[in-house]
Amino acid sequence: MANSQAMCTSFKVDLLNAIHAFGTTVVRGATTPDSFKAALYLASASLGAGTTAYSATGEVSGSGYSAGGVDLTGSPDWIAPTSTSTTAYSTPTASIVFTTVTLSTAFDAVLIYNSTQSNKAVSVHTFGSQTITAGTLTLTMPTNDNATGLIRLA
Repeated sequence: MANSQAMCTSFKVDLLNAIHAFGTTVVRGATTPDSFKAALYLASASLGAGTTAYSATGEVSGSGYSAGGVDLTGSPDWIAPTSTSTTAYSTPTASIVFTTVTLSTAFDAVLIYNSTQSNKAVSVHTFGSQTITAGTLTLTMPTNDNATGLIRLA
């Protein structure tokens, strides 16, 4: 059997579990999971790969919606990171729900961010532009696997 260059799959799972710190700026004082939130953004906002932290700039506003969004629910918030083949993955344990909201300006994105770690951005997810009047918006989580898990490191 020949050697092959690759990032170790176990390392990918360890990254999702915050095991490795290559820099000196991160100090992990606790062994409990961090808390995560989800905030909605206007279709005119500019979120993407360059987003580093939660910001109220471009966030929706309206009746029943609080700046900063909602807490991810469940205990813990995420299914324990795991891997299949060469992909590590994790998905929130429950759908993200915004109840009784009226958002009259078009929105099309949700930012998942770590509220425990200075509101650092995790991921931006887009969907079709929409508005909502006195309703409940539910963002259903995908199956937690290597092909569809919400956070995947391949």
